[in-house]
Amino acid sequence: MSYSSGFLKYKITIQNRKKAETSAFGLDGKGIEWEDTACVWANVGWSKGTSSLNAGALDAYAVKIVRMRWTCDVTARSRVVYEGQVYRILPDTFNPDKRENTIQFLMQAILEEDEI
Repeated sequence: MSYSSGFLKYKITIQNRKKAETSAFGLDGKGIEWEDTACVWANVGWSKGTSSLNAGALDAYAVKIVRMRWTCDVTARSRVVYEGQVYRILPDTFNPDKRENTIQFLMQAILEEDEI
């Protein structure tokens, strides 16, 4: 049972890690680079629900839930770009189901060092 197209109303970009390169400093000595792999439609919402948001719970803003159709481009180590912000997938919450044609996971924003 796949998600209906009306449910998937946000466009997200999936990023996966580029192949590791060796340098004088070893594997990934130049740093880790990410590349855009796919652009898909998904449903993005607050993981704690609107009641937590209305109550002003601080942890309600930290994590978002994503539901989308199954694709081999997304793994637990992928990154997600949503509304210009980069998120990491929380690995313990990554639930792909190829038979049901669904993927569901929680994602957390990654803060760049320049923003801190």
